[in-house]
Amino acid sequence: MPIQRIMTKGRVPVKIYTDEVDSEAMQQLYNLSQLPFIHSHIAVMPDVHAGIGATVGSVIPTLGAIIPAAVGVDIGCGMSALRLSIQADQLPDNLRSLRLAIEAAIPVGFNMHKQDRARESTIRALSQGLHRLLQKHPKLYSLQKKPYQTWIRQIGTLGGGNHFIELCLDENQAVWVMLHSGSRGIGSAIGEYYTNLARKDMGRHLHNLPDKNLAYFTEGAEHYDDYVEAIGWAQDYAAANRREMLYLIAEVLRKKLPRFGVTKEVIHCHHNYVARERHFDATVWVTRKGAIRAGEGEWGIIPGSMGTKSYIVRGKGNPQAFCSCSHGAGRRMSRSAAKRQFDERHAEEQTLGVECRKDGGIVDELPGAYKDIDRVMEHQSDLVEVVHSLKQVLCVKG
Repeated sequence: MPIQRIMTKGRVPVKIYTDEVDSEAMQQLYNLSQLPFIHSHIAVMPDVHAGIGATVGSVIPTLGAIIPAAVGVDIGCGMSALRLSIQADQLPDNLRSLRLAIEAAIPVGFNMHKQDRARESTIRALSQGLHRLLQKHPKLYSLQKKPYQTWIRQIGTLGGGNHFIELCLDENQAVWVMLHSGSRGIGSAIGEYYTNLARKDMGRHLHNLPDKNLAYFTEGAEHYDDYVEAIGWAQDYAAANRREMLYLIAEVLRKKLPRFGVTKEVIHCHHNYVARERHFDATVWVTRKGAIRAGEGEWGIIPGSMGTKSYIVRGKGNPQAFCSCSHGAGRRMSRSAAKRQFDERHAEEQTLGVECRKDGGIVDELPGAYKDIDRVMEHQSDLVEVVHSLKQVLCVKG
C-alpha cells in the first residue's frame, strides 16, 4: 500500500505507512518533526508504536546531528536468519530436548557465559575499539560491572525482552534458524551514557526541545565524533553477537539433527542503528529506530511474534521510505497490559504447535500483545516483496 497518512503540522512532513497509530506515538512523531535538522521528512513504518522519546518504527534523516535516544540503548539490535539443507520431516517428532539443548548453550536474560566462549578472531576484532572508548570516557566503567570480562562473556548470548531464537519452516518445508538480539549490556551502557551526555552538553538549550529525550549531538560539538565512534562499535558488537550465537546453535544442531549444510540464504540486518546514506540530494545520518534497510534487491527479515508467521523479504528501494521497511509486527499493548490480560492458559492457546516455554514469564510476548503481522505486511507492499514465509516450530525466549 502507498502512504496512508501525512502529518503536516510540524516543521517537516511525517509520512506514515499505516492508518493505525495511537495518540502517544503521534505526539512523539510531531515532536520529532519540529527538530531543526530533520531532512526532507520522517518516514513511519506500519509497525509503529510509542517508544522513549522517539517512536519505534520511525526512519529519521538528520543533517549534521544525531539523537542518541532515537537509536536507544539496544544499539545495533537486529536479526539473523539462515536456511539449512534439511526438511521438516528430518526434524525429531518431539523438539523439547532440542530446545533445552539450545537454552543450555545460549545464556538468556541477564545471564552470560561462565567463561570466554567467543572465537578469538571476534574478540580481537572488537577489543581495540572498546579499549579506546573506555580510555576516552572512563565513566563508562561505572555503568557495567567488570566491563572487560562482561562484554566478552556476553558475546553469543540472547538477552531478554523480545529477543528470541527460533527454528522455522518455510513454504517449502525447509528448515531455517532465525534469531533476534542486540548489543547486550555494553550497548545499553553506551546508549545510556551518551543519551545523558547529550542532555548535559545541550545545557539550557535542552529546555527548547519538545522532549528532553530528543537531546542531540551536532557535528563539530565536543562529543559528536566520540558518539559516532561508540555507536559504530556497538553496532559491530551486536552483529558479532548474532554471528557467535549462530555458530553455537549450529554446534547444538549438528549433535541433534541429521547431517546438514547451510545454503547461500544467510541474512543479517540491524533495526536499531544509524548509517550514513544519500537521500533527496543530501548525505544524511539515517536513524532507523525499529526499521530495517530495504534498498532495491536487499534482503531483510521481518519477524511476527510467538505463534505467528515471519517473512524473508526483498527490498523495493522506495525513496519515500528512505529505502526502509518495518522491523516486525510492532506492539499493540504494553508489557504491563499484556501481563494483566494474559496468563498461562493464553500461552498454551496462542503458541499451539510451537515448542517453547508456556509459563507466565513469556505472556508479554504472546501474539495477542502484537499487531497482526499480515496486516503490517499488507501496509508495506510498496516497500518490500515477500520471498519466504516462515512459521516457527521451536522458540527460545530471553
